[in-house]
Formats: sequence, C-alpha cells, structure tokens
Amino acid sequence: MTAASDNPQSVKKDQQHPLWSDDRQIVNMLLDASPTDYNLAEFARLRIRYRGFPGARDIQTDLDKVLTQWQLTEAELFAKTRQIHQTAQVYRGRGTQREDWS
Repeated sequence: MTAASDNPQSVKKDQQHPLWSDDRQIVNMLLDASPTDYNLAEFARLRIRYRGFPGARDIQTDLDKVLTQWQLTEAELFAKTRQIHQTAQVYRGRGTQREDWS
C-alpha cells in the first residue's frame, strides 16, 4: 500500500478564484493607497474573501503587505471596518452595490 502523498491524484492544486482579475486590480490600488474608509472596507472584504482560500497566493501575500504598510493587525482592521459600516455607507454613490463578501 502506498502513502497518499505518493498518489499524484491526491495532491491538491491551487485554485483560481473566479474574481481574481478584478480583485488583483483592487489589491494593486491598495498597495499604493492610504487607509481611507473606502480602502479599509475594500481591504477587509478581500481579507475575508481570500482567508483560507486554496490559491491566489499572490493576492494573499499582497494583502499581508498592505496590513504591514498600514501598520494594522487583522483584528484592528476588522474593528475599524465594523465601525465604518455602522456609521457610513462607504459604497453609496460609487455606482455599485458592492457589499460582496463572497
């Protein structure tokens, strides 16, 4: 009997996220941006989307870079964005009903 790791069919490949292309553009913007309410909301939304996702390693790495650049922990990011969403409609007037957490 062979180990599961010897079976090439048991090796999981990274997946391509269906929104990778759109999200890549947002992440590129965040890398050069400051932490405004809108940018924090977008950043948190993408952190949630890619948390534990088996792929899109480039996006996950760059989201970690943004966290470092903005000198935040993930807990601080989420606390700030909860506050933002309670008091403001950051997506209003942007031609989108974004609030897309999937």
